[in-house]
Amino acid sequence: MPPEITTLTRQIVSLWRQFYWLPEWLVVIIVVAAFVAAGWVAHGIVFSFVRFLARKRDPFWIGVVERARKKIRVLIILIAVGVSVTVSPLDPEPSATVRAVILFLTILVIGWIVSGVVEMWANVYLRKFNLDAEDNLLARKHVTQTRILKRAAVLVIGLITVALAMMTIGAIRQWGVSLLASAGVVGIIAGLALQPFLTNLVAGIQIATTQPIRIDDAVIVEGEWGTIEEITSTYVVVKLWDWRRLVLPLTYFIEKPFQNWTRETARLIGTAMLYVDYEAPIDRLRAELERLCKASPLWDGDVVNLQVTDVTERVAQIRCLASARSAPVVFDLRCEIREGMLTFMRDHCPEALPKDRLSLERNSPPLPEGEGLRPAER
Repeated sequence: MPPEITTLTRQIVSLWRQFYWLPEWLVVIIVVAAFVAAGWVAHGIVFSFVRFLARKRDPFWIGVVERARKKIRVLIILIAVGVSVTVSPLDPEPSATVRAVILFLTILVIGWIVSGVVEMWANVYLRKFNLDAEDNLLARKHVTQTRILKRAAVLVIGLITVALAMMTIGAIRQWGVSLLASAGVVGIIAGLALQPFLTNLVAGIQIATTQPIRIDDAVIVEGEWGTIEEITSTYVVVKLWDWRRLVLPLTYFIEKPFQNWTRETARLIGTAMLYVDYEAPIDRLRAELERLCKASPLWDGDVVNLQVTDVTERVAQIRCLASARSAPVVFDLRCEIREGMLTFMRDHCPEALPKDRLSLERNSPPLPEGEGLRPAER
């Protein structure tokens, strides 16, 4: 035991002898209350100064200080109770029991504080990035990485904290040692029950590092188009175009193929297919497409083109291309192009609408008499 603690214990015992008429339990309560009150006052003074320094900053930092204040207060109270029980005239056996409980709780609180520090760091780091920006590729990359790694770090911190806390209690010390020792081979020890969870956890770390998907990516999975809304430590939530949610395990995006429309950039080229008659004036249709795109706020000013991509026995297939800044905007632009081109062909270019043709030859010889009649009509 540190000499300071021993000296303080002797001073308290010497002081108690001057008030020998006080019972032991009351002296213990007074000592504990005095230490807790001293810790509470010291905590209040320190954080009053910190809040004074943070008052000129934005509300985010004020919230950070308030969250840290509550956690540090719990830790200080536990330490004060532990020290006060140690220096009080409490019998050795109950004193050891109380100190063991305090140590157990202190380890849990320290793990809670460390997890809070990780979350605080992640929130501070993510404030640099804006997902609402038009070109948000960099922001989506960092947000995805940070959120997945933060959840994995909090999980590991929780595992280590619980293991260390269990090691302080003799009856279950072996459980804590086993929990720490099994950190690398927990899949074998836990068996098949934990295998899906651990597989998804590893997949989450792999997604955070390689990033086949990011937050707000436009993807096609299971034949459905949507955007990545949330990535947790075990599953991914895809928000579909009609606001339904498709929930998939993380391993899906490691083991199965899918389409990611915004892997490298948020900009996309949209396609609108038209079917027109052979006599359609392609130049006029191309000019109208350019006019529609230039007049639309959805077009990003980059790609616009019209090409004949196929000819069937009845119609010609025309592909209209136009680019936009993101997948939702591309979808709206494609719809706008279809509506505008259909209106243009109906009102100003009806010859472009598909037609069925029937050719009759005037100079074909007449049929012999009775030819072509049914037997009943002859």
